Amino acid sequence: MCSRLLSSNVLKCLKRNDWARKFSAGAACFALKGRSCLTLKDFSSDEIRRLLWVSGDLKHRIKHEKQCLPLLQGKSIAMIFEKRSTRTRMSTETGFALLGGHPCFLTSQDIHLGVNESSTDTARVLSGLCDIVLARVYSHSTLEELSKEASIPIINGLSDLYHPIQILADYLTLQEHYGSLSGLTIAWIGDGNNVLHSFMMSAAKLGVHLRVATPKGYEPDKAVIQEAQRLSEEHGTQLLLTSDPMEAATGSNVLVTDTWVSMGQEEEKKKRLNDFKGYQITMQTGSVAKPDWTFLHCLPRKQEEVDDQVFYSSRSLVFPEAENRKWTIMGLAVSLLTDYTPQIPAMKF
Repeated sequence: MCSRLLSSNVLKCLKRNDWARKFSAGAACFALKGRSCLTLKDFSSDEIRRLLWVSGDLKHRIKHEKQCLPLLQGKSIAMIFEKRSTRTRMSTETGFALLGGHPCFLTSQDIHLGVNESSTDTARVLSGLCDIVLARVYSHSTLEELSKEASIPIINGLSDLYHPIQILADYLTLQEHYGSLSGLTIAWIGDGNNVLHSFMMSAAKLGVHLRVATPKGYEPDKAVIQEAQRLSEEHGTQLLLTSDPMEAATGSNVLVTDTWVSMGQEEEKKKRLNDFKGYQITMQTGSVAKPDWTFLHCLPRKQEEVDDQVFYSSRSLVFPEAENRKWTIMGLAVSLLTDYTPQIPAMKF
């Protein structure tokens, strides 16, 4: 899809949204600067939309208009990685540097988080050495401790409970493709994991319906389900929980899955592959979805999760989705560190 068509779609989206007119008129003030982002549960509908607006604005100005925007010049980010990653590392390093900032990559071999030095001490030390921290960790409690003790923003680069930066990228991708998020139906077919949890904490706030299929025994966290049900009722959206992939796919605009065997679950691989039989996304899965259905996967992907016919088809948005990790992390960092207001009027974004 060409950039002109994307711009047209996003323009249509913004014309239909009060928040765009409100932002364009400068009538709203959002206290995002200085905050942490551990889960989208902590962000309102308008705050999530603003993060997407800033991200789209930076993408338009830097990628399409070829502007130089040193918005983070003189600032540094500490990137703590207990888990390896291609997209999270590259999107953060290249994005932060593109904005004039300095990224510092720290593995568990570099700082021994919680081993040779407590998370409390690490948070306090980094607060005096950098401006923001992105941490990709095993336990969500590690992020909570870092956030509690740090005097600078903490971004969740992934934890066992949530993956908010991935979901922001997914929403930007869908907004670019469909022109609007409100009214879309997303079908999640796979594990009840951190990525799904992040969808459940945010979809209803954007007017997005969610249909979730997980094998028995792999359901989302109970507390997350309760909060998602509350949000669905509050915002008037639909939330379906089932163990039937075809039921979840029926009438959906977007089919989404993720790895069935995450890092740290390798010993469970044989059992998991057996338990997830019938959950592979194929064109047959898409046959019951809406005619305009698309496919998302946060990557890396295994063929048992989605076959090549879908993964490499024109319906697959996985590579624009991967690129948008960069623009949404940039938008998030700029929003948490500066008072930046997009320079391109909201009606043109």
